[in-house]
Amino acid sequence: MLNIFTLANGRLVQEEIESLADLERFQPIWVDLESPTLEEKRWIKQHYELSIPEDAMDDDIEESARFYEEDNGDLHIRSDFLIDDIEDPRSVRVAFIINQHNKNLRSCGVLFSIHDEDVPVFRLLRMRARRAPGLIDEAKDVLLKLFDADAEYSADTLERIYDDLEKASQQVLSGDVTDDAAKDVLGAIARQEDLNGRIRRNVMDTRRAVSFMMRSKMLNAEQFEEARQILRDIESLDSHTAFLFDKINFLMDATVGFININQNKIIKIFSVASVALLPPTLIASVYGMNFQFMPELNWEYGYPYVVALMVASALGPMLYFRKRGWLK
Repeated sequence: MLNIFTLANGRLVQEEIESLADLERFQPIWVDLESPTLEEKRWIKQHYELSIPEDAMDDDIEESARFYEEDNGDLHIRSDFLIDDIEDPRSVRVAFIINQHNKNLRSCGVLFSIHDEDVPVFRLLRMRARRAPGLIDEAKDVLLKLFDADAEYSADTLERIYDDLEKASQQVLSGDVTDDAAKDVLGAIARQEDLNGRIRRNVMDTRRAVSFMMRSKMLNAEQFEEARQILRDIESLDSHTAFLFDKINFLMDATVGFININQNKIIKIFSVASVALLPPTLIASVYGMNFQFMPELNWEYGYPYVVALMVASALGPMLYFRKRGWLK
């Protein structure tokens, strides 16, 4: 899908592109390619003289492979954006290309973004830029606003994680945690831990991208200050993710502790039952001996006497254990 965005009365306007000829009619500041086809890549190459790298979506983590400038002035930035999907949270790699200096290129002053699927942050920026005139003046503003919206999106996701952990905390600290409930809580905590880790990695990647923009001297004074504010926001998110990691570890330990308590209760019951049955077993063993001369062998009430003795020897320890509270 090929989307281009122009400025009209200070607002970002999306234009429909269905052919190469349509590109001639507009002077965009942002060209967004979502899962571009070979034909759409060919249009971009013919009209803007811009070749989209085949490895644009690679997962390289080296800074030299993700943030660099080509000889013709094209700046390449590859950054990850979060998708907070309840069933499948993930990060989407987005490749940005922008050239601000080579006036001989049609791509000069245009931001190109390439990604494999729709990103919530992109939708959020498009909506804001349509409603708020003056929010964006040029291509660099689009890139900065995307990173700013990404930090805000991560903050909103952290708040949802905190709310979910509060629910799990109330369930765990209620004191009545069954094995089934503990299983559900552990699953929920594990999902939040995974999402929190993705957010931490995402804001770390955003920090690297914004820092690269600041070092490349592509920003004016106002944009430079906005970039510094984004970094300050990310700094606050770092401390919040660290706090959530501590809370997750606490809830994980508490839940595992309750599971151990439940298991100990079962083991205690078996231990008490084993001890209580030892005296009856001893009595039965004694009267199971095959000696010829046993006083109770020919006694009329021998059998009921032994049965009563075995019952009494079992009830005695049980009553004692109950009095000590060991059966609870």
